[in-house]
Amino acid sequence: MAGAKKKKTKADDVEVKALFLGPKSENHEYFKNTLNFLMDEHMHWRRDFHPEDAEISSAHEMRGEKYQETLDRTTKVLTELSAKLKMTSMPWFSARYLGHMNSDTLMVANLAYMATLLYNPNNVAYEASTATTPMEIEAGKDMATMLGFDPKTSWGHITTDGSIANYEGLWMARNLKSFPLAVKRVKPSLVKGMNDWQLLNMPVKKALDLVDKVRKAGCFDAVRNETVRGTGVGEGKLGVVLVPQSKHYSWVKAADVLGIGNRNFVEVQVDGHFRMDMGALKKAIDSHVAKKIPIMAVVAVVGTTEEGAVDRIAEIAKLRDAYQRKGISFYFHVDAAYGGYSRALFLDEKSRFMKYDELKRRLFSDKVFVGNHSYPSKEIYESYKAIPAADSITIDPHKMGYIPYAAGGIAIKDRRILDLISYFAAYVFEAGKSSPSMLGSYILEGSKAGATAAAVWAAHRVVPLNITGYGEIVGRSIEGAQMFTRALEATKSLKVGNKEFMVQPLVATPDFNIICMAFNEKGNVNLEKMNALNSKIYSESSYASGPVYRNDWITSNTELSKEDYGDAPKEFVKRLGIPAKEWDRVGRVRVLRVCMLNPFISNFQNHEQLWKGFLEILKRKIGEATSRP
Repeated sequence: MAGAKKKKTKADDVEVKALFLGPKSENHEYFKNTLNFLMDEHMHWRRDFHPEDAEISSAHEMRGEKYQETLDRTTKVLTELSAKLKMTSMPWFSARYLGHMNSDTLMVANLAYMATLLYNPNNVAYEASTATTPMEIEAGKDMATMLGFDPKTSWGHITTDGSIANYEGLWMARNLKSFPLAVKRVKPSLVKGMNDWQLLNMPVKKALDLVDKVRKAGCFDAVRNETVRGTGVGEGKLGVVLVPQSKHYSWVKAADVLGIGNRNFVEVQVDGHFRMDMGALKKAIDSHVAKKIPIMAVVAVVGTTEEGAVDRIAEIAKLRDAYQRKGISFYFHVDAAYGGYSRALFLDEKSRFMKYDELKRRLFSDKVFVGNHSYPSKEIYESYKAIPAADSITIDPHKMGYIPYAAGGIAIKDRRILDLISYFAAYVFEAGKSSPSMLGSYILEGSKAGATAAAVWAAHRVVPLNITGYGEIVGRSIEGAQMFTRALEATKSLKVGNKEFMVQPLVATPDFNIICMAFNEKGNVNLEKMNALNSKIYSESSYASGPVYRNDWITSNTELSKEDYGDAPKEFVKRLGIPAKEWDRVGRVRVLRVCMLNPFISNFQNHEQLWKGFLEILKRKIGEATSRP
């Protein structure tokens, strides 16, 4: 029946409230009982491992004074640790915390991490992680499939964080760009008739097909030693990397660490919605091609860390196809560290990317959304649909995967590219396995916690990577951001004493679940004064004002400067009454930044009461900020 709520089966029926410990530790009994069970399991494992071995501590020794003093000292330190944690830690679990990309984490992930921690596996070597390395490979496959890659040819794994994943993506792009040139030096017959410009613009798939040909010719190692990993990058030899101004700072470090150089790292202007400007991207490509400078890679962002913007992935993919027809090719990486898990919102139970009208119906029939709004726009929908056009994708389980730190991740469309970064003959795949067993041979980390892999793997087994699981959790956070933005739009201004303060969100409709906003006293045209006001409001709403447990609202802030964003923020400050010439003079604006990860706010029973209470808190914060020198 049209409009009727879809009936869920037991297999996909997930109650979001049962997944988290809860703001008031509502699920503490389950958590404690399960943790005790897991700890007992580990203790039994130790005792049962060769029970004929003697115990190292006798009952008499354990009653000894020195033994007891050591345990007492341990208890004292842990008690002090607990006090420090409770005094100053951020309450990610509370709806009163709306700041950084943090929230309550999944119980199953926490329990899996704690259980695995005692076994202390190191996932860089299979012999040190026989249980958790397969979990990492399986979790990587989960992420690759959710992002739209073919599970038969793709690959993925868990990294320490998104920065490491970004490094790995650029590492692969760099090495692949140099491979055809190396083939020309070692085995020119395989690229006969192609000049250097054609080799530097070889499409990714053709370059990887060339890897297969080189291996069959028996000269793979010789060719690989002639790639950039053996010879070095050289002065602009492989071209430039194009990134939006909204990129994460890790990309700047990656250009340095990988020897590409910051002068070959080109930032592309963003538009008023803080997405990469397509006209500016095309202009950047054309200007470099005209100078015979190759494009090594184009990086797009799905969920910028400052504004939550989603670049136009579909348009970038079409643009690459158009250039490829002209003989110009480049590697395409999507940095979806923040927004990657939200692709689950668009998938049905069979991991099929739903049609637009079908998705819109299910968002409400499945009770993912409870309000009245139009998310997602067709443009956002097309961007998520086009994500599989990328060659590699960064995705962080410790962000929208609700996994404890540190858990980044990367998914790769064609796992043959691992051959170009691997060491210790890691390209030799073991029979019957989908990947080599020694992760350390083709990743950046030298040691990595198997507990992280266990946490991600366990979460994926409990929470489906589609609209019935992660889609519902992430969807609630997106709806919370939509509701918050509408409340700000409806408010326009707040009266505090005899003064009136305007409030504006950075964008009218957020692409994801981040809301940036700023306040300005009505009639003020001085941008520096407005920035000072917002800095003071932040101070009153953060650790800077004292112990956070006494604060009734905690948030984060950031600065949008002309140096980083050009004139993209100009229209925003204009809406707050700041003249264009003042923006030109100051060139920076301070904003409060809310990351709406909390999955329970949108399902609050009385939204009118919720937002009214929140606006009252904001008025009090403004009052406190303006009353202090």
